[in-house]
Amino acid sequence: MSAPPTAAAHRGLRRFRAPAPPSPERCELCGAELGGRHRHLVDTRNRGLACACPHCALLFERPGAGGGQFRTVPDRFLTDPAHRLDEVVWDRLRIPVGVAFLLDNTALGRVVALYPSPAGATESELDPAAWQAVRDATRLADLLAPDVEALLLHRDDDRTDCHLIPVDLAYELTGRLRLLWRGFDGGAEARAALADFFADVTCRAREPREEARRP
Repeated sequence: MSAPPTAAAHRGLRRFRAPAPPSPERCELCGAELGGRHRHLVDTRNRGLACACPHCALLFERPGAGGGQFRTVPDRFLTDPAHRLDEVVWDRLRIPVGVAFLLDNTALGRVVALYPSPAGATESELDPAAWQAVRDATRLADLLAPDVEALLLHRDDDRTDCHLIPVDLAYELTGRLRLLWRGFDGGAEARAALADFFADVTCRAREPREEARRP
Protein backbone atom coordinates (compact mmCIF):
# COMPACT_ATOMS: atom_id res chain seq x y z
CA MET A 1 0.00 0.00 0.00
CA SER A 2 1.52 3.30 -1.06
CA ALA A 3 1.98 6.14 1.38
CA PRO A 4 -0.38 9.16 1.15
CA PRO A 5 0.99 12.14 -0.76
CA THR A 6 3.02 14.55 1.30
CA ALA A 7 2.31 18.29 1.59
CA ALA A 8 5.26 18.92 -0.73
CA ALA A 9 3.74 16.57 -3.31
CA HIS A 10 0.42 18.42 -3.11
CA ARG A 11 2.22 21.69 -3.74
CA GLY A 12 3.96 20.16 -6.73
CA LEU A 13 0.70 18.83 -8.20
CA ARG A 14 -0.95 22.23 -7.92
CA ARG A 15 1.42 23.52 -10.59
CA PHE A 16 -0.26 21.23 -13.14
CA ARG A 17 -3.85 22.17 -12.36
CA ALA A 18 -5.75 24.17 -14.93
CA PRO A 19 -6.01 27.83 -13.91
CA ALA A 20 -9.35 28.90 -12.52
CA PRO A 21 -11.55 30.60 -15.15
CA PRO A 22 -11.70 34.36 -14.78
CA SER A 23 -14.76 35.81 -13.10
CA PRO A 24 -17.31 37.05 -15.67
CA GLU A 25 -17.70 40.78 -16.10
CA ARG A 26 -20.87 42.18 -14.61
CA CYS A 27 -22.97 45.29 -15.05
CA GLU A 28 -21.75 47.77 -12.46
CA LEU A 29 -25.30 48.96 -11.78
CA CYS A 30 -27.51 45.86 -11.60
CA GLY A 31 -24.91 43.07 -11.39
CA ALA A 32 -26.10 41.20 -14.50
CA GLU A 33 -23.45 39.07 -16.19
CA LEU A 34 -21.99 40.58 -19.35
CA GLY A 35 -20.90 38.63 -22.39
CA GLY A 36 -18.24 39.84 -24.83
CA ARG A 37 -18.30 43.47 -25.86
CA HIS A 38 -20.77 45.62 -23.98
CA ARG A 39 -21.89 49.22 -23.53
CA HIS A 40 -20.47 51.71 -21.07
CA LEU A 41 -21.87 54.50 -18.94
CA VAL A 42 -20.06 57.68 -18.00
CA ASP A 43 -20.21 58.51 -14.30
CA THR A 44 -20.31 62.30 -14.65
CA ARG A 45 -19.75 62.94 -10.92
CA ASN A 46 -16.70 60.73 -10.49
CA ARG A 47 -15.30 61.13 -14.01
CA GLY A 48 -15.21 57.40 -14.69
CA LEU A 49 -16.60 54.67 -16.92
CA ALA A 50 -18.91 51.87 -15.80
CA CYS A 51 -19.71 48.63 -17.63
CA ALA A 52 -23.42 48.26 -18.42
CA CYS A 53 -25.85 45.56 -19.53
CA PRO A 54 -28.22 46.32 -22.45
CA HIS A 55 -31.09 47.16 -20.08
CA CYS A 56 -29.12 49.70 -18.02
CA ALA A 57 -27.53 51.17 -21.15
CA LEU A 58 -30.99 51.72 -22.63
CA LEU A 59 -32.29 53.20 -19.37
CA PHE A 60 -29.60 55.86 -19.16
CA GLU A 61 -29.95 56.92 -22.78
CA ARG A 62 -32.84 59.09 -21.61
CA PRO A 63 -31.64 62.57 -20.58
CA GLY A 64 -31.75 63.05 -16.81
CA ALA A 65 -32.43 59.38 -16.00
CA GLY A 66 -31.30 58.44 -12.51
CA GLY A 67 -30.63 62.03 -11.57
CA GLY A 68 -28.23 62.58 -14.45
CA GLN A 69 -25.18 60.97 -12.80
CA PHE A 70 -24.85 58.27 -15.48
CA ARG A 71 -25.00 58.76 -19.24
CA THR A 72 -24.84 56.00 -21.84
CA VAL A 73 -21.95 56.24 -24.27
CA PRO A 74 -23.45 56.42 -27.80
CA ASP A 75 -22.21 54.37 -30.72
CA ARG A 76 -21.71 56.91 -33.48
CA PHE A 77 -18.63 57.67 -35.54
CA LEU A 78 -18.46 60.88 -37.56
CA THR A 79 -15.81 62.37 -39.79
CA ASP A 80 -15.29 65.77 -41.40
CA PRO A 81 -13.18 65.53 -44.56
CA ALA A 82 -13.72 69.26 -45.19
CA HIS A 83 -12.24 70.38 -41.86
CA ARG A 84 -9.66 73.17 -41.71
CA LEU A 85 -7.54 71.89 -38.83
CA ASP A 86 -4.17 72.98 -40.11
CA GLU A 87 -0.77 73.24 -38.41
CA VAL A 88 -1.62 76.62 -36.91
CA VAL A 89 -4.70 75.26 -35.12
CA TRP A 90 -2.82 72.15 -33.98
CA ASP A 91 0.02 74.21 -32.51
CA ARG A 92 -2.47 76.22 -30.45
CA LEU A 93 -3.54 73.01 -28.69
CA ARG A 94 0.01 72.55 -27.29
CA ILE A 95 -0.16 68.76 -27.41
CA PRO A 96 3.33 67.16 -27.22
CA VAL A 97 2.37 64.03 -29.22
CA GLY A 98 0.51 63.52 -32.49
CA VAL A 99 -2.78 62.30 -30.99
CA ALA A 100 -5.30 64.14 -28.82
CA PHE A 101 -8.94 63.85 -27.92
CA LEU A 102 -11.07 66.77 -26.77
CA LEU A 103 -13.89 66.20 -24.30
CA ASP A 104 -16.64 68.54 -23.13
CA ASN A 105 -16.56 67.81 -19.38
CA THR A 106 -19.68 69.04 -17.62
CA ALA A 107 -18.29 68.40 -14.12
CA LEU A 108 -15.44 70.82 -14.84
CA GLY A 109 -17.58 73.12 -16.94
CA ARG A 110 -15.08 73.27 -19.79
CA VAL A 111 -13.54 71.37 -22.68
CA VAL A 112 -10.40 69.42 -21.80
CA ALA A 113 -7.66 68.00 -24.01
CA LEU A 114 -6.19 64.58 -23.28
CA TYR A 115 -3.45 62.64 -25.01
CA PRO A 116 -1.82 59.19 -24.68
CA SER A 117 1.43 58.82 -22.77
CA PRO A 118 3.39 56.09 -20.93
CA ALA A 119 1.26 56.95 -17.86
CA GLY A 120 -2.06 56.63 -19.67
CA ALA A 121 -4.43 59.47 -20.54
CA THR A 122 -2.72 62.76 -19.67
CA GLU A 123 -4.79 65.93 -19.34
CA SER A 124 -3.61 69.22 -20.81
CA GLU A 125 -4.93 72.72 -20.22
CA LEU A 126 -6.96 73.87 -23.22
CA ASP A 127 -7.06 77.58 -23.78
CA PRO A 128 -10.60 78.80 -24.66
CA ALA A 129 -9.20 80.52 -27.73
CA ALA A 130 -7.69 77.21 -28.87
CA TRP A 131 -11.06 75.48 -28.51
CA GLN A 132 -12.71 78.26 -30.47
CA ALA A 133 -10.14 77.76 -33.23
CA VAL A 134 -11.12 74.08 -33.35
CA ARG A 135 -14.82 75.01 -33.49
CA ASP A 136 -14.12 77.36 -36.37
CA ALA A 137 -12.20 74.63 -38.21
CA THR A 138 -14.61 71.67 -37.99
CA ARG A 139 -18.37 71.26 -37.71
CA LEU A 140 -17.84 68.15 -35.56
CA ALA A 141 -16.95 70.32 -32.56
CA ASP A 142 -20.52 71.57 -32.21
CA LEU A 143 -21.92 68.04 -32.57
CA LEU A 144 -19.88 66.74 -29.64
CA ALA A 145 -22.13 65.27 -26.91
CA PRO A 146 -20.84 66.35 -23.46
CA ASP A 147 -19.06 63.68 -21.39
CA VAL A 148 -19.82 60.74 -23.69
CA GLU A 149 -18.09 61.59 -26.98
CA ALA A 150 -14.61 62.74 -27.91
CA LEU A 151 -13.23 64.74 -30.80
CA LEU A 152 -10.24 62.68 -31.87
CA LEU A 153 -7.40 64.46 -33.66
CA HIS A 154 -4.37 62.83 -35.25
CA ARG A 155 -1.51 64.93 -36.59
CA ASP A 156 0.80 63.12 -39.02
CA ASP A 157 3.39 65.14 -40.94
CA ASP A 158 1.38 67.96 -42.57
CA ARG A 159 -2.04 66.33 -42.24
CA THR A 160 -4.62 66.20 -39.42
CA ASP A 161 -7.35 63.55 -39.24
CA CYS A 162 -10.51 64.54 -37.38
CA HIS A 163 -13.20 62.18 -36.07
CA LEU A 164 -15.96 62.17 -33.48
CA ILE A 165 -16.00 58.87 -31.57
CA PRO A 166 -17.47 57.27 -28.41
CA VAL A 167 -15.43 58.38 -25.42
CA ASP A 168 -14.86 54.83 -24.14
CA LEU A 169 -12.89 54.04 -27.30
CA ALA A 170 -10.69 57.07 -26.72
CA TYR A 171 -9.82 55.79 -23.24
CA GLU A 172 -9.37 52.27 -24.61
CA LEU A 173 -6.85 53.66 -27.09
CA THR A 174 -4.82 55.46 -24.41
CA GLY A 175 -4.84 52.35 -22.22
CA ARG A 176 -3.60 50.13 -25.03
CA LEU A 177 -0.87 52.58 -25.99
CA ARG A 178 0.25 52.79 -22.35
CA LEU A 179 0.84 49.03 -22.32
CA LEU A 180 2.72 49.07 -25.63
CA TRP A 181 4.69 52.30 -25.13
CA ARG A 182 8.44 51.98 -25.56
CA GLY A 183 11.06 54.72 -25.62
CA PHE A 184 10.46 58.40 -26.24
CA ASP A 185 8.00 58.18 -29.15
CA GLY A 186 6.08 55.03 -28.19
CA GLY A 187 7.89 52.55 -30.40
CA ALA A 188 6.87 50.41 -33.37
CA GLU A 189 4.16 48.40 -31.59
CA ALA A 190 2.40 51.51 -30.32
CA ARG A 191 2.53 53.10 -33.77
CA ALA A 192 1.11 49.93 -35.35
CA ALA A 193 -1.73 49.82 -32.79
CA LEU A 194 -2.48 53.48 -33.47
CA ALA A 195 -2.56 52.87 -37.24
CA ASP A 196 -4.95 49.92 -36.78
CA PHE A 197 -7.19 52.00 -34.51
CA PHE A 198 -7.48 54.85 -37.00
CA ALA A 199 -8.06 52.44 -39.88
CA ASP A 200 -11.01 50.96 -37.96
CA VAL A 201 -12.41 54.41 -37.07
CA THR A 202 -12.09 55.56 -40.69
CA CYS A 203 -14.07 52.54 -41.89
CA ARG A 204 -16.86 53.14 -39.37
CA ALA A 205 -17.13 56.92 -39.59
CA ARG A 206 -19.59 58.75 -41.81
CA GLU A 207 -20.14 62.38 -42.61
CA PRO A 208 -22.77 64.02 -40.38
CA ARG A 209 -26.22 64.67 -41.76
CA GLU A 210 -27.56 68.20 -41.65
CA GLU A 211 -29.99 67.24 -38.89
CA ALA A 212 -27.27 65.68 -36.67
CA ARG A 213 -27.15 67.35 -33.26
CA ARG A 214 -25.84 66.54 -29.81
CA PRO A 215 -27.73 63.52 -28.37
